[in-house]
Amino acid sequence: MAQARKIALYILVVFVLYSIITSPKRSAELVGVGFEGVSSAARSVGDFMTELVK
Repeated sequence: MAQARKIALYILVVFVLYSIITSPKRSAELVGVGFEGVSSAARSVGDFMTELVK
């Protein structure tokens, strides 16, 4: 099982590097969208906690 996980991680790293090398502009856009999603989720959790405390 550990060997399969290591192989899957290797394949994922190779795919990410290939994507960045072949299309850096698109990769940057996807990373930006990802960070925007994380930021929005964190803001929503903060708003929820603020309303919970009130």
